Amino acid sequence: MSTHPIRVGVVGVGHVGSLHAQVYAKLPNARLVAVCDLNQARAKGVAAHLRCLAVREAAELLGAVDAVSVAVPTSAHDAVAAPLLEAGIHVLIEKPIATNLTQADHLLALARRRRVILQVGHIERFNTAIQTAKAYLTHPRFIEAHRLSPYPFRGLDVSVVLDVMIHDLDLILALVGSQPIRIEAVGVAVLSPSEDIANVRLTFASGCVANLTASRISDETIRRLRVFQEDCYLSVDTHHQVVEMARKVGRTIHRQALPISPRPPLDEELASFLKAVRTNRRPVVSGEEAREALALALRIEHAIHLPRRR
Repeated sequence: MSTHPIRVGVVGVGHVGSLHAQVYAKLPNARLVAVCDLNQARAKGVAAHLRCLAVREAAELLGAVDAVSVAVPTSAHDAVAAPLLEAGIHVLIEKPIATNLTQADHLLALARRRRVILQVGHIERFNTAIQTAKAYLTHPRFIEAHRLSPYPFRGLDVSVVLDVMIHDLDLILALVGSQPIRIEAVGVAVLSPSEDIANVRLTFASGCVANLTASRISDETIRRLRVFQEDCYLSVDTHHQVVEMARKVGRTIHRQALPISPRPPLDEELASFLKAVRTNRRPVVSGEEAREALALALRIEHAIHLPRRR
């Protein structure tokens, strides 16, 4: 691909998609061509603000863009992204990649056949707190993750496991490097048709154990990952981008805040996507990795729904 700005579009300009459009509009190596939404008033409002076109159907982007962010409800990911991939357009699709593995495999097969980039929006991989902590994490033994947030009134076509917990599932799979051999899970639907709060305990072949809690009915926003290994403990706050490390030094516990230069994760994610498009190299979060996170999330949902012995 030439050194000219990459022509990009955004399909779905609700809360998340409008943020994608705003970032693309300011990236120097991108040219935001159009935004797409069935809600034309919303699309035209975003387009007017960012000085681009507004279209109703994703098919109208064909031939006009090189790459697209897909930020529609998860249940529509396959239907929206598949024709774009088939047309040879590079796609960044918001997490989770799909609602089931059949749809995920369909998208992966299309991307491979058309030789285009398929990146998935597991945005925490681009959080500078996570990137800072990774340099110290060599052999996790116990991981504790809390991801709590107020009720979103969006993304409710899937459970809290697929909507919220999947961020931490992706991170933990990247840290541990394998699927768990045992899953124990509970979840409760409170305000939605599917689970709004869930807790899971994962046991891996390496002996590592991960305990995760995710909620979308909390009074506050908490995004914290604690990782324990033989030589240290790290507390990672991805919401405020802060990392603290504790080590045993003699007969004392030495605690220190690791130096970090916070950067907006979405800016980093979209810049990385465009770099993968320009260089035709595997993205940081590939479709295959996103499929692994989805597979684990679905196993957890299955465990939640198993009949409980009394």
